Amino acid sequence: MKNEIRELVGKGEMLPLMEAFYTIQGEGYHKGTAAYFIRVGGCDVGCHWCDVKESWDPDLHPPTKVKEIVNTAQKYSDTIVVTGGEPLMWDMEPLTRSLKDFGLNVHIETSGAYPLTGIWDWICLSPKKLKPVTPKVYSKANELKMIIHNKHDLIYAEEQALKVNASCKLYLQPEWSKRDLMIPHIVDYVMKNPKWKVSLQTHKYLNIP
Repeated sequence: MKNEIRELVGKGEMLPLMEAFYTIQGEGYHKGTAAYFIRVGGCDVGCHWCDVKESWDPDLHPPTKVKEIVNTAQKYSDTIVVTGGEPLMWDMEPLTRSLKDFGLNVHIETSGAYPLTGIWDWICLSPKKLKPVTPKVYSKANELKMIIHNKHDLIYAEEQALKVNASCKLYLQPEWSKRDLMIPHIVDYVMKNPKWKVSLQTHKYLNIP
């Protein structure tokens, strides 16, 4: 990567863009909503069950000008979801400010492992055991989405729920490869602890990208 481009990426004026696409949000509070997804490359959290491991290495994805990303995004939807990878590895201020200039609703899906940057209408926090969450993300999260791979993850979910703000929506979502095993446990848990709701990857059931 040339020094000039590296500097622009460092400032958040260019981002390693893995893909961008218009689809239906399949998970959490906004499931069923048409949205334009911006998937940013780069993640060092290292979840072994991650279904987008190709996003981990930012050098595999072309540095793309924020202006170019935004000009395309605003043509598709008034709801934009920034995801990864881990988007907070990069400064999200330039991207989100440009999206807000078009009056768009801007959401993020993050592990919270990096400091919060950017202007967000909705923050979906999905903590991972491998990296601690930065305190500011806990306080700002609108939605806590816990991925449940085994029964011990329910204990971890409760630990994380104690750290978010009182208005944060709480979701338990089965890890896709363990869904048949974990859904009965999650359903039983939510019925006993109704502060939680069940989240499913409905886009996968519907064969939506």
